[in-house]
Amino acid sequence: MSKNVPIISMEKVMVHYGNGIPVLKNVSLRLNKESFYFLTGASGAGKSTLIRLLYMGMKPASGTLKIFGENVSELSSDEICNFRQRIGVVFQDYNLLDYLTVLENVALPLKVRGETQRAREHQAKELLDWVGLGNCFKAYPEQLSGGQKQRVAIARAVITRPDIILADEPTGNVDEEIADKLMKLFYGMHKMGTCVIVATHCRQFIDKFNFSELAIENNRVFWKNNRNGG
Repeated sequence: MSKNVPIISMEKVMVHYGNGIPVLKNVSLRLNKESFYFLTGASGAGKSTLIRLLYMGMKPASGTLKIFGENVSELSSDEICNFRQRIGVVFQDYNLLDYLTVLENVALPLKVRGETQRAREHQAKELLDWVGLGNCFKAYPEQLSGGQKQRVAIARAVITRPDIILADEPTGNVDEEIADKLMKLFYGMHKMGTCVIVATHCRQFIDKFNFSELAIENNRVFWKNNRNGG
């Protein structure tokens, strides 16, 4: 993939669900590698829908979405699965597997990649220590609070050092000290070359960090500021 090709590009994209009413319409964007974006908008504006679209959990009803330079609508199921291994996602509902321990949940993306058990457990333990869950390796998701689940989901999303991180309200269930620590983790990934997109509704949190902001309003996506040049 050429350095001049945006990691994500959208051209006149429209998204709707079964009722045919647009959730997003006429969206045109170019998002660069090695960039950090806040995605903002009122509750129900379409932030989670855009995250799902970029994770290839759905396809545009019309328009063109390219990820890693490839038209998503033309990819096979196998190709989409391969692309998803390059994307880390923090879902709003965590999306943890209840039958796996915390350590196994975090290490799962490395297992999919074929890493040895020793290697994946070592990396997972390091990350869990960093997010303050070093005493929860053997716990199951049902034994955790919402904030703890959030941190497990974030550790799982970043463990493979993906090319893209999509985080849907990743600090919504943690206190300010933990939120700042998680932002440092995202920032570190960004500095290593990852494109980071964080959906949030917290204005105070956005104003604290000097990153580009994309806003969704009236089914459209527009720049409030763009410090990344996308």
